Amino acid sequence: MKKILVIVGAIICTTVVFFYCDQAKTGPENQQLAVKGAVTPDSMVKRGRYLVTIMGCNDCHTPKKMGPKGPEFDTDRMLSGHPAEMPVAKYDAGTAKNWILFNQMLTNYVGPWGISYSANLTPDSTGIGSWTEQQFFKAIREGKYKGLDNSRPLLPPMPWQEFSHASDEDLKAIFAYLKSIKPVRNVVPAARINNMQQQQ
Repeated sequence: MKKILVIVGAIICTTVVFFYCDQAKTGPENQQLAVKGAVTPDSMVKRGRYLVTIMGCNDCHTPKKMGPKGPEFDTDRMLSGHPAEMPVAKYDAGTAKNWILFNQMLTNYVGPWGISYSANLTPDSTGIGSWTEQQFFKAIREGKYKGLDNSRPLLPPMPWQEFSHASDEDLKAIFAYLKSIKPVRNVVPAARINNMQQQQ
């Protein structure tokens, strides 16, 4: 019985020693260093680029041009939104009450809500150049236009309801990446919102 107690006591002491040694290695100071070492501005931008790519942001926010294999992203206007100089094509208003219509660049949309355009996400003053991180969070989390209180909601097809579930770290990374890309001057046209009650 004594041998068992001694062995159990030795195991407990060893566990306590290892625990405190491990705590000393990962104390608050060292934990901060580890975090700082892992998350740099460069790694944040790389993470943001990855997220923007897999979330399909370019599909709507980058104008397209015709390449040898069909439509491709116009990298000179990456994430600059619907081109200011491109008018809305003629469409049947009756069809737009029941269908969603897209232009050939996938930057302009017509549907029961009205007419919407993909936003300029570049760090130009015509894009998100003056935005704060808090505005970006509000836009994505609450669906607020330009991330401002008392503004209109973000319009379809922007899937902010799904993107609102992104972690703070992911949204910070996306914002860091968007602030790092080439600024493109492009004043996106104002949306036209229908009175939905009148249509019903």
